[in-house]
Amino acid sequence: MAADLSQIVKAYDVRGVVPDQWDEKLAELFGAAFARVTGASAIVAGHDMRPSSPGLSGAFARGAAAQGVDVTEIGLCSTDQLYYASGALNLPGAMFTASHNPARYNGIKLCRAGAAPVGQDTGLVEIRELVERWSESGAPEPAAGAPGTVTRRDTLDDYASHLRSLVDLTSIRPLKVVVDAGNGMGGHTVPTVFAGLPLTLVPMYFELDGTFPNHEANPLDPANLVDLQKRVREEGADLGLAFDGDADRCFVVDERGEPVSPSAITALVASRELARNGGKGTVIHNLITSWSVPEVVRENGGTPERTRVGHSFIKAEMARTGAIFGGEHSAHYYFRDFWNADTGMLAALHVLAALGGQEGTLSALVAQYDRYIGSGEINSTVDDQAARLAAIRAAYEGREGVTLDELDGLTVTSADWWFNVRPSNTEPLLRLNAEARDEPTMTRIRDEALTIIRS
Repeated sequence: MAADLSQIVKAYDVRGVVPDQWDEKLAELFGAAFARVTGASAIVAGHDMRPSSPGLSGAFARGAAAQGVDVTEIGLCSTDQLYYASGALNLPGAMFTASHNPARYNGIKLCRAGAAPVGQDTGLVEIRELVERWSESGAPEPAAGAPGTVTRRDTLDDYASHLRSLVDLTSIRPLKVVVDAGNGMGGHTVPTVFAGLPLTLVPMYFELDGTFPNHEANPLDPANLVDLQKRVREEGADLGLAFDGDADRCFVVDERGEPVSPSAITALVASRELARNGGKGTVIHNLITSWSVPEVVRENGGTPERTRVGHSFIKAEMARTGAIFGGEHSAHYYFRDFWNADTGMLAALHVLAALGGQEGTLSALVAQYDRYIGSGEINSTVDDQAARLAAIRAAYEGREGVTLDELDGLTVTSADWWFNVRPSNTEPLLRLNAEARDEPTMTRIRDEALTIIRS
């Protein structure tokens, strides 16, 4: 019987429990399928610090090599370091990670040459179908010619040099920065990327440990920022940075230990990238980032472009519009000069450059980019997503001064507030994000929407 991979092949990646849902045998088939679907003569592969990652990555490399493909293994790396290798070497890539998922999970993030995304519409369906077929019929036919080679290459120094070439850090003042790597790949990349900068680095949980002994490597959950916030205050640090498990997302806390919203970071980096590009360029933001983002982009001469939530949409819009930068509420930051791929590390360097280039505190610096009151994302379990969305539409349709759009879920906008409700693709949830010019208005709109969602 063919394996049913619908549970582990997601919209943008492969992810599941090892060895219950997938194992090295399947990883080898994924390697062969990736070789077939990309038609590449060579690929690059890397992996995170999870106990199962080296074995899965090695099996994937064997599967690809059996199809005549040369594999460059870069070993331990962050996801954005794998994107760097894919871009710099112009090769399709495979990153073995389950990001912030618990230790028993693992996965594969795949890209084409130049870090172009591979998702359901760009090859992932074909890869899944091949793996399902081969898991039933036995191994794929090997390549007609000689098998490919598997060689090792270290890209960490080159990755760090490339990032530092994109941000001017030459004249920053000395800063004290606490970094919480969450026992993830930030512990591997931060020391090299930050080397030689005038920083006093206070490392937290830099030991690579895929069992995550201290806290989940998911800074989107406020519970996982508590240790960092406390340490920033104790150390009297200028700022704190928190990376997720594969270190492609970066969260920032200010000198008071208060989280800085990813929308404010998006606006700050957008202003800097526009300055680098002579005040011209398109900046992508998803529809639940703050109103601050398009405002700051326009004030700095740029063109804001609103898009759906999700990295495949952002990367597609980056490519279509030639945008110089893109940001999401989830702390994913995308750069044209990084092959349109996301790198939290480059965003972190921008924050260090902006803070170190002036004398004030980070809280004072970001205040100009954080102009509204947001609710954060609030999830509600519902029986019928479509019926609840229809109820919200009915409640607001026809109200004076209110507009509705359905770019992603339902967005309801007024002069002083907006909110978006969108369904989860994987769970029976509706996700609410609301924002207003002041706290009482935000609270009123948030509670009004939640009452309809949960009634």
